[in-house]
Order: sequence, then C-alpha cells, then structure tokens
Amino acid sequence: MTFPEATDRFILYLATERGLSVNYQISVRQSLEGFAEWAGCQGITEVEAVTLPQLSSYLLSRKTDGLTNTTIRLNAIALKICFRFLAARGFLKSDPADGLMAPRLDASLPSTLTEEEVSHLLASIDPVTPLDLRDLAMLELLYASGLRVSELAAATLDQLSLDEGFIRVTGKGNKTRIVPVGRTAREVITRWLDTGRPKLVTRKTGSHVFIGIHGGRLTTTRIEQIVHARAKAVDLDVHPHLLRHSFATHLLSGGADLRVIQEMLGHADITTTQIYTHVDKARLKQVHRTFHPRG
Repeated sequence: MTFPEATDRFILYLATERGLSVNYQISVRQSLEGFAEWAGCQGITEVEAVTLPQLSSYLLSRKTDGLTNTTIRLNAIALKICFRFLAARGFLKSDPADGLMAPRLDASLPSTLTEEEVSHLLASIDPVTPLDLRDLAMLELLYASGLRVSELAAATLDQLSLDEGFIRVTGKGNKTRIVPVGRTAREVITRWLDTGRPKLVTRKTGSHVFIGIHGGRLTTTRIEQIVHARAKAVDLDVHPHLLRHSFATHLLSGGADLRVIQEMLGHADITTTQIYTHVDKARLKQVHRTFHPRG
C-alpha cells in the first residue's frame, strides 16, 4: 500500500468512525504527508516497508530541522495512531510504530499543556451534535477562564455575561469573582446555548450551563470523564485541572501580571499563584539552553 492510500484510509476512519474535526484531520494529514515525503527521499514508497528504526530516524531528523519537542510529539502521535489502525485492520502484519518513543518535555516543569497541545485538543472536536457542542464549550471555558471543575459544574446561566465577556464564579470559601471569557469561548458557548442545550432540556432541567443527555446537571466526576475521553481520542492525557494550569502558565508567558492571574484563579494567597513564576523561569531557561550558542 502506498503512503497516499494509507493516509486516505486513515483520514476517512477519523472522519467517519471517530468523528474527529476537519481541522484535526488536516493536522494529522500534514504529519503523515511529512513522513511520506521524508520516506520517499530514503527510497521507501510502501507502508509495508516502514520499520521502527526508520520512524525514530524521522523524528530525530525533525529535531535536527529545529522543530520543537511538542510539534515532534504531535507528529509521533499521528504516526502511532495511523500505523496502529493499519495493523488492526489487517493492512499490515505488525505495527512498526509500536514502541516508538516521542521526545519528552522538560520533566522539571509542573504538569501543563503547551499552546500547541491545547489547540490540537480543541481542534479535534467537530461541534456537530449537541454533545459535541457541549464538550467543546466546556473545554474552551476551562482553558479560557481557568475554572476549577467544581466551578464549571456549578455554573448557572445567570452567571454568564457573554455580551460583556465575563462569567461570575463562586469558588472556594464561597467567594465570588469575575473572570473574563475569551472571544472563541464565547462563540462556542453561545452556539451551545442556542442550538445544543435546548435539545437536551427536559422538565427537570435546572439553570446549569452544562447538562447531560437526560437534562440533568453534570457532576464533577462526569466532566472529568468527558475531558479525559476527548483527550484520549487524540492520544493526550488531560484532566480539567491541567487546563487550569495551562491557562495560568500561558497568561504569565504572555506577560500577564501575577496579581491579575491570582485574581482570575481565585487564589486567596499570592504564594499559591507564584508556582507559575517557576514555570515561566524554567521555560525561559529551556529557551536559552536551546537557542543560545553557549546555553
């Protein structure tokens, strides 16, 4: 089987059986076509001829080309799930990507997603059905506003001010705070409220923003299960609090003031928020090591 044939079969599977979004399909196709181009230069034209050492050599070549570890990890994920599919469907006798090791991210950093990984996760959800819309709206809000999962579960319609771009949150200690909601999240939440949520509403439905298939409010456990399942579909390991960490880390990296981040997260003590300064310093050190001639 040629690489274009294998890629087309796999993308069709992602679209029809996994229901993953067009954006995600495009991302995966680009990763697979990048490998196919490299393989062609090595004289490899059939997927049956691919071996684990060749896959490892390809990832190493991507690092030599200057790609970040995050991008290389996403390339590795695309190759792993594609070859796993081909082997499972009998197109290959064995899976050459079994055991393929992707580059590790800096282990000294607290657990957080990169901006690329967040985009990868959000792009994988095609908001067609009410549940797809709901799940995407939840993930967007978790990342856009840094909410705790308990705060997301408890959020009610009267707490949302989408026209003004805010949500009023009741956090720990019954303390209320106002948190901005980004443009993209507002657009997705509006679609969920206008076209998705009404289809799940029943007589017993309350005023909670996010509801289940039978109209009841979602528990924190159920939200955690949804987030984990959505991430697992694209070979990421994500829980709601990881999106909260990512929200704060990306704000700080972008230049936001620590006191502002403290207020948005609802931390009573600034020392709790200061963990993110360590994240940012570690990130800067890694950039220096990577790009400075004497790093």
